[in-house]
Amino acid sequence: MPRADHEDQMDASRRARPKRRRTLARDLTALTIVGVLLVGALGATGAVLYRDLYSPSAFVARYLDLLTSKQAAEALTLPGVAVDSSQLTASGLPSDANQALLRAAALAPLTNASVTDAVEGADGITTVTARYQAGPHEGTTVFRVQRAGWMGVAPTWRFATSPLAAIDLTVRGATRFTVNGFDLDTRQVAAQGADADPLDPVALLVFSPGLYSISVDTPVSTSPGVAVLSDKPQASIPVDLQTQPTAEFENAVQKQVEAFLTECATQQVLQPTGCPFGLVVRNRIEDAPVWTMEQQPAVSLVPDGANWAIERVPAVARIQVDIQSIFDGSVRHLDEAVPFYVAGTVTILPDGTASIQITDGS
Repeated sequence: MPRADHEDQMDASRRARPKRRRTLARDLTALTIVGVLLVGALGATGAVLYRDLYSPSAFVARYLDLLTSKQAAEALTLPGVAVDSSQLTASGLPSDANQALLRAAALAPLTNASVTDAVEGADGITTVTARYQAGPHEGTTVFRVQRAGWMGVAPTWRFATSPLAAIDLTVRGATRFTVNGFDLDTRQVAAQGADADPLDPVALLVFSPGLYSISVDTPVSTSPGVAVLSDKPQASIPVDLQTQPTAEFENAVQKQVEAFLTECATQQVLQPTGCPFGLVVRNRIEDAPVWTMEQQPAVSLVPDGANWAIERVPAVARIQVDIQSIFDGSVRHLDEAVPFYVAGTVTILPDGTASIQITDGS
């Protein structure tokens, strides 16, 4: 090969090396950028997964989703939700609080539930704030969440404070009531059962958040619904529900009172035994007196603790009797209206019947 050609090839090779180095450098730079972007993407994906699946906020959002879909049994299985009697006592709630309302049939679904804030404290407790719509009410609830352990590389969580609360319910004038359409009887949920004092509050565990509409609608008594928003975990919510007698019940009592007074009028004595009317005379009577009811009382029932009272109302009986004077022996015929008052009590017995006691209203 001529020397000139060899030198030309050497020069061309030297000129190609910087070009290959520049190409390799660009390739390495591109790979570095891709690697950085990939690491960033993986980090962003991990952050999203943590936020959406493994964070305290995600844990609370899962709980809210279960309540929204009325999955009460599943909500109770989340760590830190269910509590025993000792935990109830420690939180200031009745240790014998009943769990009858911790079921799907007693839940009103939430809507628009979302986590709005999460703040981790120095004690390892994260406070998670959620907003939601419960019926017509907009609510906010703050939860306390702590780490429970790990599942592989992902953390697990539990409620540091159970989100359950308790309604302390007193129902006056009834034992049966409904919560969100779910039927209950105070004697079923009271710790003392059928022996419980009707005016002793019954403690019922409920989810927070939750809207609970409590009402009474029985043949004896009724009440408009009262809405209770449980929005604070482990709170005790007192509810005192006064019912009113139904027209059907008042009519039944009216008939019983009229029958009682009519029976009283069959006694041919001046003072019928156990009855709210009578007549005192200072002279002799010639024959047995005859009573009739001239005006029956218009019965009106009013609340009386756990039962009912018959409000004091007027009535009129009529007596016909011949009276002989002890001074001159003369006889006169008495036909007289005898006004009196009626009062009494109506007690609802465990079997659902009513016990009526009539008094003279004095």
